[in-house]
Amino acid sequence: MPRLTNSRSDLRPWVSACLLTLFPLLLWAQAPGDPRQPANQFPAAKRTGPESEEQKISPEEAEQLFHSVDEILHFDSKETGLPIRQTVKRRLTSRDEVVAYLQKNMSKDKDAQRLRRSELVLKKFGLLPRDFDLQTFLLSLLREQVAGYYDPKTQTVNLLDWLGPEQQRPVLAHELTHALQDQSFALDKWMKSDSADPDSGKQPTVADIEEDEVSEARQAVVEGQAMVTLIDYMLAPAGQSLLASPQVATALKQGMLVGTSDSPQFQNAPLFLREALTFPYRYGLDFIAELLRAGGKEKAFAGLFTNPPLNTRQIMEPRTYISAEQLQPLPLPDFQQDFGNYERFDVGSMGELDTATLIEQYAGAEASRELYPYWRGGYYYAARPKGEPTAPLALLYLSRWAGPEQAASFAAIYARAINQRYGQVHESVSGAAKPFGDLSHLVTLTGVHTWLTEAGPVVIAVKNDMVLITESLDQPTTGKLQHELLPGPAAAK
Repeated sequence: MPRLTNSRSDLRPWVSACLLTLFPLLLWAQAPGDPRQPANQFPAAKRTGPESEEQKISPEEAEQLFHSVDEILHFDSKETGLPIRQTVKRRLTSRDEVVAYLQKNMSKDKDAQRLRRSELVLKKFGLLPRDFDLQTFLLSLLREQVAGYYDPKTQTVNLLDWLGPEQQRPVLAHELTHALQDQSFALDKWMKSDSADPDSGKQPTVADIEEDEVSEARQAVVEGQAMVTLIDYMLAPAGQSLLASPQVATALKQGMLVGTSDSPQFQNAPLFLREALTFPYRYGLDFIAELLRAGGKEKAFAGLFTNPPLNTRQIMEPRTYISAEQLQPLPLPDFQQDFGNYERFDVGSMGELDTATLIEQYAGAEASRELYPYWRGGYYYAARPKGEPTAPLALLYLSRWAGPEQAASFAAIYARAINQRYGQVHESVSGAAKPFGDLSHLVTLTGVHTWLTEAGPVVIAVKNDMVLITESLDQPTTGKLQHELLPGPAAAK
C-alpha cells in the first residue's frame, strides 16, 4: 500500500531524510525531572505581538541546548549499546525553515508525481476521501507537529528555535538515537530500496512488491528504538525504565492516536493517515520492548540492523519475528501479458497494517483486531486503460489468509463496503443487474460475485484461503487473472 515511508510507492519521498528522523507526531512526554506525572503533550509555541510572531528561545537557552547534545548522546549510547563514532553536528532552525525545506523537496517533479499516484490509489481503496488534498494536508501536519530532527544527509541534529531546552531534551534523546544508528549502520543506505523504479516498464517481482513492507518494518525499528530511548531518558531521574514502567509507554501511545486541541490537523486526519503516521512509533515501541524482554539490548538494537524484520506483521506481532516466520509468496500474474490493454500506474504490498486499517475503516476496530492476525499476504496492482488518462483507475487486489473461514470473513467486509465507496451499485446476477441490497448482515462471502458501479465492475472471487478482487477492469482481464491466481473453479456460494 502507498505509505508514509521512503519506500517505492512513498507518500513522502520528498522528506525521506526527515522521515527517518523527524519526531512529528504528538510528542507526549514530560521533562525528565518529573517522571511520575502523567505525560503531557509539548505545548504549542506561543505567538505574541500584533503580527502573531512566534516566540523564540533566548541565546542563553540555545547555548544550554547545544551543551545538552553531548550529554544526551552519551546517555543514548549507554542505553542502546551503539558506540559514539564521531561528534554530532548541531544547528538551530526555525519552523519556517523546516517547512521551506519540505516544500522545496515536494516540488520536485518526480516526487510530486509519486505523491499524486499514492493519493489516487488510496482514494480507490476508499482510504482517503475523493476530495482530499494529500499534499496540502501533509505540509500542514508537519508544520503543526515537527519537534526537532536529525538529518543523516548532513549528519546534523536540528534544534528548534521556538521550544525551550527542557521541552527539547527528551526530543534530543529520540533524535540522537538516530545519530547513533546512522554512525554505525548508515541510515539512508539501510532504508533505501533496491527494488525496481516504480515508473519503469519492467515486470514487477515479489521482491519489488514486498519492498513496501520491508521499508515500513525497518522504519518501525528506527523509530521504535528511538522511542524506547526517549522513555528511558525521561524515567532515568527516578531510577526507572520502560521495562519497569510500561504504563508510561501506554499513555504515550494513547496520546499519539487521540491527539489534543493543539493538533487539529492530526485529529481531523482520515483513519489511514493517523494509523500510518503513528505506526512506526507506536508499534515500533512495543516491538523493541518485546525484544528487550526476549533477548536483551544486543538483540533489540544492533542485532536488528543485521537481522531486520521483513514486514509489518513481524512488527505488530513480535513473536512472528522471534520465531523467524516465513510467509509463502503469493502467486503473481503475467502483468505485461494480462494488462496488455492497460498502462501500469502503481504496484505495492497490502500488508498486515494496511489490511488492519482497511478492516477497521469498514467494520470497526474490534472486527479488525479479531481478523487481521490471520492475514498471510497481499498486494495490489493499479493500471489505466491505454490512451485514457481520465478513465477510472483499475485495480487488482489479491490477499491470502490463514484459512477459508478468515478469507470468507474478509471478503464479506470488503463487499459490505462497496456501497460506501460508490454512488451507484447493482449486483450482477446471471448477467442481469439488481439493486445492491442490504449486506449489513453478511458475515461470510464465498464464490464469485460481481457488482456494477459508475466506475465499472467490482468482482470478488474467493477460493480456499485466497481472495481476489478486481475493480474497473474489463471482464476478459479479470477472467485471465482468476484463471492464473485462483486456478480451478471457485467454490460455490
